[in-house]
Amino acid sequence: MTEKRTAILLILDGSGDRGVKKLDGMTPFQAAKTPNIDRLSKEGQNGLMDVIAPGITPGSDTAHLALFGYDPEEHYPGRGPLEALGAGLDSRPGDVAFRSNFATVDDDMVVIDRRAGRDFTEEEGAVYKDVIDGMAIEDITIQFVHTVEHRGALILRGQGLSADISDIDPHETGKKILTCRANSPEAEKTARIINKLIQEVHKRMKDLEVNKSRIENGLPPANVLLLRGAGKHQDVSTLEMKFGTRSAVIAGGALYIGTAKYVGMEHLTVEGQTGTIETNFSNIADKIIETVESDFDYVFVHIKATDNASHDMNVEEKVLAIEKTDKMIGKILENVSTRIVIAVTGDHTSPVSIGDHTCDPVPIILWSDFIRADDVEQFSEYHAAHGALHTIRGKDVMNLLLGYAGHIEKFGA
Repeated sequence: MTEKRTAILLILDGSGDRGVKKLDGMTPFQAAKTPNIDRLSKEGQNGLMDVIAPGITPGSDTAHLALFGYDPEEHYPGRGPLEALGAGLDSRPGDVAFRSNFATVDDDMVVIDRRAGRDFTEEEGAVYKDVIDGMAIEDITIQFVHTVEHRGALILRGQGLSADISDIDPHETGKKILTCRANSPEAEKTARIINKLIQEVHKRMKDLEVNKSRIENGLPPANVLLLRGAGKHQDVSTLEMKFGTRSAVIAGGALYIGTAKYVGMEHLTVEGQTGTIETNFSNIADKIIETVESDFDYVFVHIKATDNASHDMNVEEKVLAIEKTDKMIGKILENVSTRIVIAVTGDHTSPVSIGDHTCDPVPIILWSDFIRADDVEQFSEYHAAHGALHTIRGKDVMNLLLGYAGHIEKFGA
């Protein structure tokens, strides 16, 4: 059997693109100076990847489930439980979880600001958390945590809950918070709980001293929670159960941490990992090297900066994020190249000309120092189309990585 190595999946979020006029028709991958990624491309195998299926535009949550080897059609619990796990809440089977954000409403519950100004200090977030976390509505308890800016996560825990409910977030200002409605008889209790919860949260938050201070400083008060992305946590087989591997996640965003924890990965924190262009790429490289030198079999590494730039339609920042990631890869190769199998790819295409996800396949490299190389010599969406991997699916990546890394036993005699 092949000597066991550490398998590394490096995701540059939203990095796939189309030709950009500002770059004379090149994609950011073509325009960026990437000697280390190009080395992987020249020495490895290249291809394109339909992360979920041809023509399907992936969400970040469903895309990562597929990349971890789980069919989203079967295993997607909704975004809420993934955000909750990533935020540090103990989401369990039976819980219904939500993404949430602070908002500003008037006395008639009309939304004035969906993000209540967006910026909040940790101290302000702690005050709001104290008045929400631990609430009880009927026989249901509420867990809440503030994460970053206006965002948070919320869990309902108790008997008879269902995620088959409508959203309360109107998704625009000038409209009233929507009444939560049950989409099935089993969800009537949950819808009732949500409607009571929102009224009680508004009652508790509206006259807080922290809101009076925000108003005095010209900031909108946070006097309600908007909930969306309801999902019910379910049991799934972990990566350890499926492959016998010890797995880790290195990421800065709650969604990516939560999705990884959902399938049993251990979250490793990195000083200075922010998920922005200012994230500490060198420290991320050091942590990856540390995991290779320990007893981790599989490491998922998430770089968010490329996606931020895509949604901001900022091509210069997207190129810069790719170049910073390339230097990070160079540091990894200098230290542990003979001990790893690595795949570099994206979770979806996000053209800077559009600023959102599209269904275009993403380029992928699979590299080790022993793999049979193809004829591709540069990494990009166009070059990868000529590689030995041809077009694969997201759920194929885990088998490729773990197979080459020696963690999958021979099938048959």
